Amino acid sequence: MVGPRRRAREIALQILTQMDVSPELDARAGIRLYFDHLGPEAEEEENVGAAPSIPAAPFDRKMVDALVEGVSAHRAELDEIVQGLSRNWRLERMALVERNVIRLALYELKFGKDVPTNVALDEAIELTKRFGTAEGAAFVNGLLDRAVTELNLRR
Repeated sequence: MVGPRRRAREIALQILTQMDVSPELDARAGIRLYFDHLGPEAEEEENVGAAPSIPAAPFDRKMVDALVEGVSAHRAELDEIVQGLSRNWRLERMALVERNVIRLALYELKFGKDVPTNVALDEAIELTKRFGTAEGAAFVNGLLDRAVTELNLRR
């Protein structure tokens, strides 16, 4: 079973990824779009009259909002950090999911006061394994490890 904080990160990643491919979406619009069409309430409406299904995993809605709004507000700074750390890959050449997992993890490492370094790294790797490419987890791990070391983000 996925915990509420991991599920919040999964949802935030989905919203951030949608915002990445739809630059006209701001954080509030991205959040609203997700919950209007893909959130638990939408799932319940789709299943009316259908056979009972497994209920969606609980999640921390405040955390979803904080992550999406935070990454969105600091995106330019986060992208600069990523570009400086990535020696061989331009940001726009990175896979969509991996790019957004890195932004999310860097945001938590740099601005999240209650997230231990090892938790942010582990969660980023798990998100990448679930939603990213086969080689993505190693790439994300290497880049974030470099960020922690070079930017002294360990706590």
